[in-house]
Amino acid sequence: MQVRRVIRGWALTVVVGALVLAVVGCGPAQDEADVDFHEWSSGPDFQEGTAEGTAVDGDSVRIGDPHGTVLHPSPDGGEREYDFARWTSPVHPLDFGATQLVGSWNASTPPGTWVQVEMRGRTASGADTGWYVLGQWASGDADIKRTSVGGQSDANGSVDVDTFTASPGAELSGYQLRVTLHRATGTSASPSVSLLGAMASAIPDRFEVPASGSGGAWGVELPVPRYSQNIHKGHFPQFGGGGEAWCSPTSAEMVVEYWGKRPSEQDLAWIGPNHPDPVVDHAARQTFDYAYDGTGNWSFNAAYAASYGLEARITRLRSLADAEQYIRSGIPLITSQSFRADELDGAGYGTEGHLMVIVGFTEDGDVIANDPASSDDAAVRNVYPRKQFENVWLRTKRYDADGKEAGGSGGIAYVINPAGFPDRPAL
Repeated sequence: MQVRRVIRGWALTVVVGALVLAVVGCGPAQDEADVDFHEWSSGPDFQEGTAEGTAVDGDSVRIGDPHGTVLHPSPDGGEREYDFARWTSPVHPLDFGATQLVGSWNASTPPGTWVQVEMRGRTASGADTGWYVLGQWASGDADIKRTSVGGQSDANGSVDVDTFTASPGAELSGYQLRVTLHRATGTSASPSVSLLGAMASAIPDRFEVPASGSGGAWGVELPVPRYSQNIHKGHFPQFGGGGEAWCSPTSAEMVVEYWGKRPSEQDLAWIGPNHPDPVVDHAARQTFDYAYDGTGNWSFNAAYAASYGLEARITRLRSLADAEQYIRSGIPLITSQSFRADELDGAGYGTEGHLMVIVGFTEDGDVIANDPASSDDAAVRNVYPRKQFENVWLRTKRYDADGKEAGGSGGIAYVINPAGFPDRPAL
């Protein structure tokens, strides 16, 4: 599993960045948790924004007449000139003071193209922050080094890999998103963006979360493929240290293939014939963040899944009862949890941050999870006690094995489904 960094803030301490959807479920009321998810994902949505050289193409935005050119480093150490165009969203207002924000984007990036996603916040005083880069992304790695951007910190807040955290007293009352689309100068290909969204949240510190009742999915199990990250131990260590750190891309690949998508044989040709489950190696390479030096960037994993024609968002849910609404609709969830070895019976390990896939629930409501931190593919299916799983997933604070205070994910989940999937719970 890959350990994510700890984000420290007055309202939330988490192991990883968080993107939140506000989903009304039948779990325990937690009205102290404020979450808001908003996206632009249709032609009319993109018509609302400010275009600088972009054009709306159906339900996507792409380069029209480029706004200008820019030089950007290439993976070989040189520089390449790119045409660029930019789309900026209207301000999305919030009805609470948000302490965190994470972006999601679904984009197509043909060879020679890439996108940069940014966020600008609005504070309660009505002042705008500067623009913060949430990611420089392409589905491949031949044109740019896919990366988050470090060193972004000022009086209003800071960005840690994929997550903006507001400074105390500078909570967000709204925000804008901006995407800059690039193509190599002299070429005609264009990236296209079909979804640009963000979660804003204010989640209180909590060590314990009450257990939820049934959400209607007890006895339901989805046939999600099973992949172990551990059989890739030591493989391609240049991508975040090898398979033992690949919980996020391994989980993402399971869900991508549940929906009938997978890399082509041409995509996998670089791996070689002797690697088991080469799709996992491929997913790790395609989600690798060069600045973070790992494969656990949440936004990048969502974008990877979306590159197969799926929709992908990062979310925080309020309970397992809420999670059951997705399972009932046929949508598996990728969740993030952290725990000591004595806090989740049956796991056999402890972790500061680990991703696995909720694929269903037993007749008694316990969680059926495809846990990539398993010895082999056959051992990936695990059953974890409901109350324990819910607590280690939803809490924002915990004590580690040394008795020191540490973070928890606060209910992080990736939601991945086909475009226009009719039965997805409302965001």
